[in-house]
Amino acid sequence: METLISNIGIIGTGWIADKMAITLSGMKTARLYAIASRSYQKAEQFAKQYSVPKIYGSYQELADDENIDLVYIATPHSHHYQHAKMCLLKGKPVLCEKAFTVNANQAQELIKISQEKKVFLAEAIWTRYQPMRKMISGEISGNIIGKPLMISANLCYPNIALERMFKPELAGGALLDLGVYVLNFADMFFGYDIKNISSHCIKYHTGIDAQETITIEYNDGRIAVLWSSLLVKSDRQGIISGTDGYIVVENVNNPQSYSVYNQDYQLVKKVDCPKQITGYEYQVDSCINAIRQGKIEPDEMKHVDILRIMRQMDKLRNDWNIKLCDE
Repeated sequence: METLISNIGIIGTGWIADKMAITLSGMKTARLYAIASRSYQKAEQFAKQYSVPKIYGSYQELADDENIDLVYIATPHSHHYQHAKMCLLKGKPVLCEKAFTVNANQAQELIKISQEKKVFLAEAIWTRYQPMRKMISGEISGNIIGKPLMISANLCYPNIALERMFKPELAGGALLDLGVYVLNFADMFFGYDIKNISSHCIKYHTGIDAQETITIEYNDGRIAVLWSSLLVKSDRQGIISGTDGYIVVENVNNPQSYSVYNQDYQLVKKVDCPKQITGYEYQVDSCINAIRQGKIEPDEMKHVDILRIMRQMDKLRNDWNIKLCDE
């Protein structure tokens, strides 16, 4: 049986678009069919590097291409809403990079368009789609560490020098770029029956959040302690602690392994990440499969999940008195 290949179009030519291009070059179910940039020269250079058939010097031209099955939005956070809306109104399925939008109001409007027009819409928070998520959840539900009561997770990179990170007008800050991962880590493994969220933030001189700690208290007594920063490098670990042991996840941004320890701090087992191209392939395949089934959202990150995380981040930035573009 011949494998159907989906045509993917990418809006934006930054480093994350490079990563998606590398991913698609190794996939059998999808191919990079079109690239768009505000600069035709940039799009042309990108196309030459990755052998892309179609080149567009505007995002609108790509959205008008009837041969595209899915548009991947790889522009800065500040432009996600605008570009996703443009594609949805053209009837184009969308996979939009995280953070999905600047705020929950923008996310809500995009979801409304998706639902009204019955056009697929997803957030590219890749850890939600990766097999490691199910593998770790299986360990927890299998009672290997007893009753899980605490999570800690961190993600920190010293990349404040990048323009999109420190400018409010580009929706910069640690939360939308890095904190979103630790919030999703807690959400995936502890759920969302939340009693209270408290936090503390250190601002950069431009007004964005440079680093923060977030504590989530759940109604059943569990707790999650999360932190992210644009100023330092951290171990990126996620630790799920239970009454009979704990699980250490290496790199919450793209789990490479997890190790299970018992009450005596002895290693019970270590499981490595299944071989991957980049880790992005799972979200692409999930979207392709959902679209072919007539769905408007993937099972791994439903619209209600997008809104829940966006509202959490809105609350945090409101507590910190941080306003970004379009707010």
